[in-house]
Amino acid sequence: MGKTTGFMEYERETAEERDPLSRLQDWKEYQQPIPEEKLKQQGARCMDCGTPFCHTGIQINGTDSGCPLYNLIPEWNDLVYRGHWKEALDRLLKTNNFPEFTGRVCPAPCEGACTVAIHDPAVAIKSIEREIIDRGFAEGWIVPQPPQKRTGKKVAVVGSGPAGLAAADQLNRAGHSVTVYERDDRIGGLLMYGIPNMKLEKELVDRRVNLLKAEGITFVTNTEIGNDMTMEELRKEADAVILCAGAQKHRDLPLEGRNLDGIHFAMNYLTQSTKELLNPEDQASITAEDKDVIVIGGGDTGADCIATALRQRCRSLVQFGRHPRLPDERREDNPWPEYPWVFSLDYAYEEAKARFGKDPREYSILTKKIVGDERGRVKELHTVDGEKVLHENGRYSFREIPGSERVWPAQLVLIAIGFEGTEDALLDSSGLEHENRKVKAEYGQYTTNMEGVFAAGDIRRGQSLIVWAIHEGREAARECDRYLMGTTQLP
Repeated sequence: MGKTTGFMEYERETAEERDPLSRLQDWKEYQQPIPEEKLKQQGARCMDCGTPFCHTGIQINGTDSGCPLYNLIPEWNDLVYRGHWKEALDRLLKTNNFPEFTGRVCPAPCEGACTVAIHDPAVAIKSIEREIIDRGFAEGWIVPQPPQKRTGKKVAVVGSGPAGLAAADQLNRAGHSVTVYERDDRIGGLLMYGIPNMKLEKELVDRRVNLLKAEGITFVTNTEIGNDMTMEELRKEADAVILCAGAQKHRDLPLEGRNLDGIHFAMNYLTQSTKELLNPEDQASITAEDKDVIVIGGGDTGADCIATALRQRCRSLVQFGRHPRLPDERREDNPWPEYPWVFSLDYAYEEAKARFGKDPREYSILTKKIVGDERGRVKELHTVDGEKVLHENGRYSFREIPGSERVWPAQLVLIAIGFEGTEDALLDSSGLEHENRKVKAEYGQYTTNMEGVFAAGDIRRGQSLIVWAIHEGREAARECDRYLMGTTQLP
């Protein structure tokens, strides 16, 4: 695929980014389109691999390797190299319902497993994917395609995140009448309110939702299953149900001072910020303006909080992480084709460095307590540095370093240490069997203990990647179609 010697002739080039300081003045996407010639060169870098690991979609030692959607990456890389964009779009849409989302916010395990990446920087797969789908919309190649025939079967999908939308899209294509229930006021789940505009502009989410509506899918907002509507009521209205409600029960910090004002979960902060952006009259009660902000948690959600606080004109900014700084190059215990755990300066950290002169991340640090002022508001955090210690049983522990105690000023603290599982309303009122706050449903089958009820995405597997959510939504739709019709033609 691509040009036989392309990987030797061309260097990796990704989308250019707007100047960090100038993009802090707005909420627009920070990446810019890549010129067509450079995209063709990236397609040319794709090797004629005997086994293209980029689309294997497996897990190795707990890390993702390759694309779980099994995207036909070498095929559309070759087509882009040859200038056949519409054919590349056709290949891309065979496996991925929403490339405009994955091409922007997926961490790209495909690139970690790229064969070129054994010794050189990987092919810019994610950038090519994004440009293919953007061109498809721009050229008018993507139009509503409602099913020609309806089966008479009704399916209810709970949750409108990537898993729910993928399941709904597939089942609608099979001819079933699909209704998607969303507890929030807009469709999209974490695509709408969990990912800030700088990474995924909400017009793109609305564009896709409007396309699904035009193809016949019904969306119901402001309806939470377990509160506004029971599972039994839902089951009576539909022939089958697919649960894709996500895993948004926040993991908390049991610390002294946790109940002080000014301490919030990261996702609540991001949601309010996006709602205010979409509806300026909805003033957010949580703001970073003129405050010393501390983000506890070193993942992508924490980085999104950093970027959001910068745009709200915070006074200072720090992010705490318990893990040490990642190495600049792959370690021997992190070989290809595992996902490469190496240091990078993500968009948010690049912006913080441009604004304040340094990377905001503090590594190997543990918060000991939170102290408030006389009004009951957070005033400062007390921390201690530490180091990871490997024990004989192979487990690590965090050893505090004496004398490393520090005090940090803070008027806003954001907790971004992940999620425990699905929230209480659905699990506790439905009779669904669950374990560790995840609905019991075997991978590949997706059937729950309730007849005709399936579960997919984070509600089943726990917090995960957008590509895994789409993958499971597609597969659950296939099994649901088989349940309803006795057979299925869905992939």
